[in-house]
Amino acid sequence: MSVVVRPSGRLSPTGRVMVPALGVLVLLVVVLLAGIGTGIIPAIVIWIGGVLLANIAIVRFVVAATAVLLFTIPTAFVIIFMELKVIAFMNLRIGPNRVGPWGTLASVVHGLKVLSKEDFTPTGADVSVFTLAPVVTFVASVMAFMVLPFGPGLFGADLNVGMLYFFAVGGLGVVGLLMAGWSSFNKYSLLGGLRSAAQMVSYEIPLTLSVVGVIMLAGTMSLNGIVQAQSGSFLDWFVVRQPLAFLVFFIAATAEANRTPFDLTEADSEIVAGFATEYSGMRFGFFFFAEYVNVFLLSGLAVVLFFGGWTAPVPWPWPVHILVAPGELGLGLLAIVILAPLVGSTLLALPLWMLRSSWPFWRAWILGLVLFTLLAIGAIGIYLLINLDALLGIVWFFAKSYVFVFTFVWMRATLPRIRIDQLMGLAWKWLLPASLVNLFLTALAILVVHP
Repeated sequence: MSVVVRPSGRLSPTGRVMVPALGVLVLLVVVLLAGIGTGIIPAIVIWIGGVLLANIAIVRFVVAATAVLLFTIPTAFVIIFMELKVIAFMNLRIGPNRVGPWGTLASVVHGLKVLSKEDFTPTGADVSVFTLAPVVTFVASVMAFMVLPFGPGLFGADLNVGMLYFFAVGGLGVVGLLMAGWSSFNKYSLLGGLRSAAQMVSYEIPLTLSVVGVIMLAGTMSLNGIVQAQSGSFLDWFVVRQPLAFLVFFIAATAEANRTPFDLTEADSEIVAGFATEYSGMRFGFFFFAEYVNVFLLSGLAVVLFFGGWTAPVPWPWPVHILVAPGELGLGLLAIVILAPLVGSTLLALPLWMLRSSWPFWRAWILGLVLFTLLAIGAIGIYLLINLDALLGIVWFFAKSYVFVFTFVWMRATLPRIRIDQLMGLAWKWLLPASLVNLFLTALAILVVHP
């Protein structure tokens, strides 16, 4: 059987007619789709924009929730690295110094290690509850961030019952711990879960009562309103007017975060790892991250309630005005952007080249460019801090919050773990009466000053 192959360069008469016709048809379809697209796509964009503008509150909430979720994981990594380095320094050790510059990526490697571990479910465990427990604990921490103000106008939701929402949602974390302890089918896990329930219930009462005096002075339960009530100098901060309340709050918050010396729920010297004994892989990672997110969360809450939130300790004594705004320069701004790096890098490179005569000028110029870039970033940062109140507020808020984070780490490196009976006795015999005394004294002072 023979097969006749027609040369590719020769077409039949029908083919000679069909090829141009198909080309014209394809061209017409492309033009038609382009015409429809140029009309439909803008219409779709306009329609979506109108829907978003009509529901701007929902859009803002979704954006804020996404930002909070993206913020929690880096925060946990930073605090883990801080804990490794600070405790090592206090123990006269070096700490992590291999992965990344100065060991800065050690906590990231720990997170990847948790992800790579086998996710194991023990025999006899209640699988659904066992799986949901770490999610409940982590989500409770994340949801509490929604009412925490990071700066002027920078919050997820400014609820008029923000304080009530914070304690209601934050209290869900103990449900996750109790679920983990009960569903693991392990006696150590059950003991850890029961301890967490007893500890949280006991310390939630003085923790809540300690902030009632702040609410009475501020006249609102909105966290944003509480910060605004402390505007001025550090003498207006509620820690000055409520020192006993701050002491009770800090001790109770340490117990709420399961931090040393109140880490009885996962006391490794007594009950292995408590509620997390049977967990591995990413489910253990959720508990791990939730603990460190809670550390920053309670530190930020202490700053908001007692240390003025995003406000500065001392107000700037005179107004600062930038003589020329970038928008007023016009084409001059473009010239500055192009010429400033060239001139600045050259001026910085000349002394370097003169000091190191063995270097070629291009190497000194590259180093000058790096130095100029760092100086320019610093100058732009100072300009933004002067002109943007929100950015300055964020800097103050994070600086104050990480002072408390450092304090939590310091306590872990210093204090021993107390016994469970001492833990419960401290809550019911000392903190609860102290919070009630502070409440009555605050009410009496308000009646005397504002009868």
